[in-house]
Formats: sequence, C-alpha cells, structure tokens
Amino acid sequence: MEKFKEINFNIGTLKGISMKNIEEHLKLYAGYVKNINLIFEKIKELMADPEKNAYIISELHRRIGFEFNGIRNHEYYFKSLEGGSKPLPVNSQLKLVIEKQFSFEVWLNNFKTLAMTRGVGWAVLYYDKQTKELISAWIDEHHLGQLNGLSWILCVDMWEHAFVYDYPTSEKKKYIEAFFENLNWEVVEENFKKAL
Repeated sequence: MEKFKEINFNIGTLKGISMKNIEEHLKLYAGYVKNINLIFEKIKELMADPEKNAYIISELHRRIGFEFNGIRNHEYYFKSLEGGSKPLPVNSQLKLVIEKQFSFEVWLNNFKTLAMTRGVGWAVLYYDKQTKELISAWIDEHHLGQLNGLSWILCVDMWEHAFVYDYPTSEKKKYIEAFFENLNWEVVEENFKKAL
C-alpha cells in the first residue's frame, strides 16, 4: 500500500483566524497522516502471526476510521481556505440546489447553528446523488455519524484546536463567522460539481 502524504496548502493571511492557529492546526493534520501510515505498517508487521496478534490487529483497525477521516476532513477544510475569500459564482449550481430547499440565507444561518453543536466534531454539508438533495449533518470526532455514500461539499472543523489560539470556547461563534468570512466559495462550488 502506498503511504499517505501531507498536502501543502497555500493559505494566506486570514481575517479573524491567525497564522499561529493555522500552523498548529496543520501540525495536527500532519499527525493524522503519520498515524495512519504507522497503523498500516504495524498491521502488516503483526500479520506475520495473525492468531497471536488478533486483538492488537483488531484495535489498530478500529483506529483507521478516526485517523483516515482526520486526514480527509482536514483536506476539505484547509482547501476551502486556499486562495482567499471568494464569493459563490454568479451562476452557482450549488446555490440553485440550496434555493430549491431553502433560501440561501436561511440555509446559511441553519448551517452556522449546526456548527454550534456542543462537543467536538464537524458541521458538514453533503450532497446525496440518489435524492439529488443537500443534507447538513454533525459528525462527532472525525468518524462517528458519517453519512455513507454522500459527497462532502463544505465542512467546518469544530474541534477546539481549530480556533483555540484566537477564541475561547465560549466565543466559538466568532470563529464560525471568521471561517465564512474567509471561505473560498469557488472551491465549495467545485466540490459540488464533482459530486454531481
């Protein structure tokens, strides 16, 4: 199996999210990449005697979802902050689909409310190809509550590490507003087009 590699994101100066917070956050992302590679190496090594190592192998497999999703979730997150703040394109297909279900402002306010969910996790906007609808959902940690078969369109990392250098936990709403102020909606639109 080929090793997982870190992506080098091109994130410039952000409004309301410090470079210190981004740098520390990227170190955590690097840790997920390192850990998933270590897990697969260790499983391969332990498979030399699978009966003797069955318990350890099983526990390592249990960690795969956490570490793997820790990588992928962060890649969506950081990618959406590259290139500076950009609005949705005028002819946005995503906006059209959102507005079939809600007004854009109602959807955005609902999504920001979702991001305020207590605990650590992710606010995620998915696209369901079967129903051709958007679904917003909360994911605990990185992996609990993922909706199978749906494509990620947009996410907000709501672990404290995403904002702790800039805002106390009691002010995470300010972080959510800062995230959307810096969001590159063109990236989000591309995620949607790929999901169709």
